[in-house]
Amino acid sequence: MSNVVILLSVPGLRASDLAAMPRLGALAGAGGQAALVPSFPAVTWPVEANMLTGCLAHDHGVIANGFYWRERQQVEMWTAGNDKIERPQIWDRLHQHDPALTSAVWFPMLSKGCGADYICMPAPVHNPDGSESLWCYTKPTELYGELRDAHGHFPLQHFWGPLANIKSTEWIATTAADAAARFKPRFFFVYLPHLDYAAQKFGPDSEEATAAMVELDAVLGKLIDEINGAYGEPPLWLVASEYAIVPVQHVSYPNRVLREAGLLNVRGEERGGGELIDFERSQAWALVDHQFSHVFIPYSDRAIIDDVVQLFRGREGFAEVLAGDDRARYGLDHERSGDVVLISSADSWQAYYYWLDDNCAPSFARTVDIHRKPGYDPIELFFDPATRGIPLDANLVRGSHGAPAVTPEQQGVLVSSQPGVLDGKALRDVDVAGLVLKQFGM
Repeated sequence: MSNVVILLSVPGLRASDLAAMPRLGALAGAGGQAALVPSFPAVTWPVEANMLTGCLAHDHGVIANGFYWRERQQVEMWTAGNDKIERPQIWDRLHQHDPALTSAVWFPMLSKGCGADYICMPAPVHNPDGSESLWCYTKPTELYGELRDAHGHFPLQHFWGPLANIKSTEWIATTAADAAARFKPRFFFVYLPHLDYAAQKFGPDSEEATAAMVELDAVLGKLIDEINGAYGEPPLWLVASEYAIVPVQHVSYPNRVLREAGLLNVRGEERGGGELIDFERSQAWALVDHQFSHVFIPYSDRAIIDDVVQLFRGREGFAEVLAGDDRARYGLDHERSGDVVLISSADSWQAYYYWLDDNCAPSFARTVDIHRKPGYDPIELFFDPATRGIPLDANLVRGSHGAPAVTPEQQGVLVSSQPGVLDGKALRDVDVAGLVLKQFGM
């Protein structure tokens, strides 16, 4: 057992990537590695919740990277707090076991208000004029001011969007090392997003994706050295891939399909000439997230559910259409889930677009606006010089994830710095919590 555990969450990491990452490869060589299979849906929020609770969505309630609150007819993307996770997480269980087992969590989006002793996550201030001021939510509250004074503001513009690059991951790693030296938490969970960007823009096997591996490995090497030095004795390092990104050649538009079938209705924007989904008058609409979507149907009308199932079953780009009890196959039988769940084939992904004419696209469509869009939009990684905004060409995306991991290419990897922690057998994301707790005699 180990006195300290550092768990790094690295989306997009594959076992084959270690060949381009000598520092991470050396860590695996000293300890071991195993295939890590993400549960469906294989996207950030659900997988992180799986790893931290040891449960699936039907228990913890995190069914996607966002939620649709039926009673309020409101979409919430990328803003939810830790109260949305309905099961105890690693830090909660450590505290229950021994209050002296302190924890830190750095940058998972669902960490605001969690029970960890030390927290840092992005929380820009939204000003009345529509602009944003750089800031982070921290525990203790004054910690961000201290980190800012020592390391500068968190570079939010490099965390997502067309300017996304290694600078955001560098800041996360640098401040995590600072916190480790200052507080010495017994468990530290750190999110390092850098491999997400190039693999989605250019494909997971592109030159740009390989360059990103090299950049991340340099940051990892510095982080490992600094945290090892902070503790004096090297902790147990666990490096877990949230999911693997696979090449895609096809995109589908479930909301356009629903609109053309007369099930989705729109209304005009209050300002601007674009269209918005009319949640009150729509009989069905899809909250889209990478390679899957939740289709919400008012009052869970059985006839409309059947119509939606028939509309998508056998359609190009869709591997599975789940409704009713079928959702339990992947642990999505939760009240927050859609009435129908659409799963893409491995080489396809789903775009949230619902307008039928680009002239009717809403004002937020050409901007980086992760909160107002009714779904995830990887096109935000691109920039259109002609419009000085985000393009409206979903065919630009070359990599995606989220579908069930049924092939080795869809599996991630778990690396341990110490031998004997992993037995070489494939693990699931829900096994990670148990691995961590075991190190503390639980």
